[in-house]
Amino acid sequence: MPDLVVAGAGLAGLVAAAEATDRGARVVVHEKGGRAGGSMLLSSGVIWRHRELDDFLRECPGGNRELQRLVHEHLDDDLAWLERKGARVVERSTGNPRTTGIRFDTRSLTEALAREVGEIRLGDALRELPERGRVVLATGGFQANRDLVREWITPEADALFLRATPWSAGDGLALGRAAGATTTGGMDELYGRNMPAPPARIAEAQFVPLAQLYGHHAVIEDAAGERYEPHTWSEIDVVQWTARRPGARATYRVAEESLGEQIRGRTIGEMVTAAERAGAPVRRTTGWVHVDVVAGITTTLGGLSADSDARVAPGVYAAGCDVGGISTGGYSSGLAAALVLGRIAARSALDGR
Repeated sequence: MPDLVVAGAGLAGLVAAAEATDRGARVVVHEKGGRAGGSMLLSSGVIWRHRELDDFLRECPGGNRELQRLVHEHLDDDLAWLERKGARVVERSTGNPRTTGIRFDTRSLTEALAREVGEIRLGDALRELPERGRVVLATGGFQANRDLVREWITPEADALFLRATPWSAGDGLALGRAAGATTTGGMDELYGRNMPAPPARIAEAQFVPLAQLYGHHAVIEDAAGERYEPHTWSEIDVVQWTARRPGARATYRVAEESLGEQIRGRTIGEMVTAAERAGAPVRRTTGWVHVDVVAGITTTLGGLSADSDARVAPGVYAAGCDVGGISTGGYSSGLAAALVLGRIAARSALDGR
């Protein structure tokens, strides 16, 4: 009988399992997919926080203040913990003056944590909670479940581009609710990026480089001509708006004179060229470039309601995107929350809190 059962081998699950193993516990990790790493493996690997807590609270006004403070206050120590585990650092900067953090090589990070874990059962989803013992739910949210996305987020669920693994289909949400857990606000919110629209072909390795991140420099319209003006630096509002347009699609109209603008190390022109090479509809008129985009869903932001011990129900803990109420109303690092709450969940479960 293991001391701790972990559902999911993404960042949150691996962190929880590694923390528990550090404390001498026998851990079994159930992973639905055929590999460890979850959607973190497909990400940029940047784990960050807002430089100032007040900025975090202002950026995500609907979030749980207690959990937000935990993430903000614990992250730096937890990043150092990851480094001690042997995860390779790519860059000690986020490239954004508003934030601070570290970019890891995601494969190295996955391997470093997996080495710490006693047993990872791949292709073996946790279907029901154990009758005895404690469990950490870290199955990654419900973005891959079209029915749940349609129920909670947008009627255009079938048109969304899945910018994540196909395994995060709400298993943790269902297990937690069956144990008596409640859900948070923000169940209708998603994090993602607008991506080159069909017939573009996008492989997993292109999830980051093909993101179209120039909404602040574009005229954004849906098929009916309704326009949207971005109001957040992260452009999370743009993808959420696009996700609710017909076909989850929009068009970016960019002035040719803006193509040289630099955004996160790339020019707008380079992003447009990448979309065109992927096969997206790109049109040029006098002085303008028009790029068709589709909303890509990376994670859901609502989820199970957790307390400061990461407990969602008696004997049941959660971390990562299975926990909601951290980024509600805005945008913060999901990987940061996965790291911090993953460690807290393991400690709380083993201590019986």
